[in-house]
Amino acid sequence: MWYENAIIYHIYPLGFCGAPRFNEGGEPVKRLEKVLDWIEHFKEMNVDAIYFSPIFESVEHGYDTTDYKMIDRRLGDNAMFKNICETLHENGIRVILDGVFNHVGRKFWAFTDIQEKGQNSPYCSWFQNLNFGGHSPCGDPFWYEGWNGHYNLVKLNLQNPDVCNYLLDAVGYWMDEFKIDGIRFDAADCIDFNFFKRIRTFCKSKNPEFWLMGEIIHGDYNRWANPEMLDSVTNYECYKGIYSSHNDKNYYEIDYSINRQSSANGGIYRNIKLYNFVDNHDVNRLASNLNNPNYLSTCYTLLYAMPGIPSIYYGSEYGIQGAKQGGDDSPMRPCLNLNDIPNANTGLYQHIVKLGRIYRAYPAMRTGSYNRYHITNRQLLFAKELDNQTIYVALNLDDNAYDMQFGTHYSALVDVLGGQPVRVENGNAYIHVEPHSSMIIVHDDIVNNQPEMKPEPIAVPREIQVGQRYEYFEGGIYTVTAIATHSETLEELIIYKNDSDGTIWARPKSMFIDTVGQTERFKLLEN
Repeated sequence: MWYENAIIYHIYPLGFCGAPRFNEGGEPVKRLEKVLDWIEHFKEMNVDAIYFSPIFESVEHGYDTTDYKMIDRRLGDNAMFKNICETLHENGIRVILDGVFNHVGRKFWAFTDIQEKGQNSPYCSWFQNLNFGGHSPCGDPFWYEGWNGHYNLVKLNLQNPDVCNYLLDAVGYWMDEFKIDGIRFDAADCIDFNFFKRIRTFCKSKNPEFWLMGEIIHGDYNRWANPEMLDSVTNYECYKGIYSSHNDKNYYEIDYSINRQSSANGGIYRNIKLYNFVDNHDVNRLASNLNNPNYLSTCYTLLYAMPGIPSIYYGSEYGIQGAKQGGDDSPMRPCLNLNDIPNANTGLYQHIVKLGRIYRAYPAMRTGSYNRYHITNRQLLFAKELDNQTIYVALNLDDNAYDMQFGTHYSALVDVLGGQPVRVENGNAYIHVEPHSSMIIVHDDIVNNQPEMKPEPIAVPREIQVGQRYEYFEGGIYTVTAIATHSETLEELIIYKNDSDGTIWARPKSMFIDTVGQTERFKLLEN
């Protein structure tokens, strides 16, 4: 799957675009079009997908949705966003949206219907624990449950089939009309498991490579990321471990977490590609969390080299700062213009660009198993191993240089970050790691000696239409007679007729459009 080898770039659009804090209505303003000016920047960083935090119409910060099928007018309109999606796809970049399905804003249409009609509203059962036995803290003549005690965020009742059908219909809209490639589920720990099972079946039937990722802060990640529910979850354990192991000068902390999670022999999440990050829209920027700015580059080397999917939060590739102030998140969500980044750390940016090229060039860097070779409080050496490829990663957070040696089966090695050869004698490699630096050591330097690979345009899932004729890979011609919807799971089903004998067949769309090896299961015939 594409996401198992991806680099993701995370944007909080309302902040990125400098949108007004509150949505006052009026005509849409196409602020989000500025993202098109960043495409060459994304490509230089080898970004595979843009994850947009909430873009649906909302009251304030995006997590108080009022319309799941409309782009927030402070960002633009649907036609604008469709062009953004098409342009990103043409440039080999996928699109991931933030699905805020646990709660809505107080101006959500079904909630305002209850405010107007009271118990006569047909939507009273759409919200968690809504009842008319008291008053809400917001002055409503009824009580309801707010998410995490925030009554401007009204919790949905995801055990109500009508609510689930409504949300799945909204997801289908963005998949069909905008060809989005994935969803990040906000507050996934609060969402009903049966809803995740339904939405997985629904999305994968439309696009088997659609990515489902959930925001999980605490708990056993396997409860949410498994073959029945989500593909991945946020790795908050290692988010904390990356910066605190540097601040505390204790690489044992992050090494313990990586081994606990991903060790080939007993790692509890070894079958999950976790979503890794060093900062995001909810937490302080990495540059504000670190005690020493010299640690930035080693933190990012670790982010790219550890098992999982690396993600960069917009602007942090330049080392910008931003910390929550008295509950105010805006310092972590600034408006940025690419040609005017405040106090831009261009050295860090070039380091991250190089990491992206290395990540793209070596499969072991992306999906290899983790094997620690050497560790002290301030130094760490580990290998990423996949098939016949081994990559060695050395980190030194100390103020002084450090010499290491390790056994290797290679006769020649090179530090691909610095482009310098490594001394190898009698099966041992000898390296000198400068203070606050890292090395990525490989046998074949295909990063510094070969041209960059250009991304291919994204092939969107093919559409099936009634009346189309297909040739089955084992023989036979079939005509699509209908596209049906499973009554329980909402999975799309293709109904098709054998042209030779008239027999009628049904098959899930996900199976109809997939391949057998390199061959399409059903090949479209030209009329």
